[in-house]
Amino acid sequence: MQFILKWLLTSIAISIAAFLVPGIEPYGPADPWVCFAFAGLFLGLVNALLKPFLTIISLPVTLLTLGVFQLVINSFMLTLASWLSVNLLGVGIAISGFGPAFFGAIVVSIMCTILNGVTADAQ
Repeated sequence: MQFILKWLLTSIAISIAAFLVPGIEPYGPADPWVCFAFAGLFLGLVNALLKPFLTIISLPVTLLTLGVFQLVINSFMLTLASWLSVNLLGVGIAISGFGPAFFGAIVVSIMCTILNGVTADAQ
C-alpha cells in the first residue's frame, strides 16, 4: 500500500512540474494522467535502484558543492525515468533539455516533500 501511495504522490508531483515548467509535457497517445503515472512509476524505480549508487559515487562532488550537485543527480533521474517510460512503453513525459529537467527535478522534489508531509499527517 505504501508503494502505491508513493507512486501516486510522485505522479502528482510530475504533473505539477509539467504544468509549471515549460519544456516538460506528456508524451504518447494515452491520456496525460496515464503518461504521468508511467513516468512516476519509472521515477520511483530509478530512484530506488540507481540513485543510492550515484549518490555514493558522487559524494565528493556533492560535499564540495555543499549538496547542490544532488540537484544535478535528481535532474538526471527525472531524465532517465522519462527516457525509460517513453522508449519502453511509448508513453511518459518529454523533457526538452537539461534546464527543464533541472527545474522539473526541483519542483518534483519540493512537491513530493509537501505531499509526503500532508499524507504523513493523515495516517
